[in-house]
Amino acid sequence: MESLASPRKRSGLRCSLDFARNDKELTMNLNKLMKQAQKMQEQMAKTQAELEEKTVEVSAGGGKVKVTANGTGDIIALKIDKEVVDPNDVEFLEEMVLNAVKQAIEQGKALAQSEMTKITGGLGIPGMQ
Repeated sequence: MESLASPRKRSGLRCSLDFARNDKELTMNLNKLMKQAQKMQEQMAKTQAELEEKTVEVSAGGGKVKVTANGTGDIIALKIDKEVVDPNDVEFLEEMVLNAVKQAIEQGKALAQSEMTKITGGLGIPGMQ
């Protein structure tokens, strides 16, 4: 009877050792993952601050209307050439300004997405797309 119980005990011990080894490896992998996530978070915060300083400029009406946006999609400047201001055709000016503003916001957001994708590696993290 002793000889039959002996392999079971060793098998149980081996199983416990394997579990302990796997548990230690899992803890090490989780620690590594947490460090990587923290580093990515720091890089994202730095990039977001840098995006506020980067700008895109969009022109409309042959350069008569210029809109500047930063990398977060905020409009930071608007220039309108005096030649394009016609009191009899305000709708044309409004259309040019609106078009340029929309394009500037889109380009600013595209710049932000491009920079964030470099950090996240295209992981599709919610709020960073």
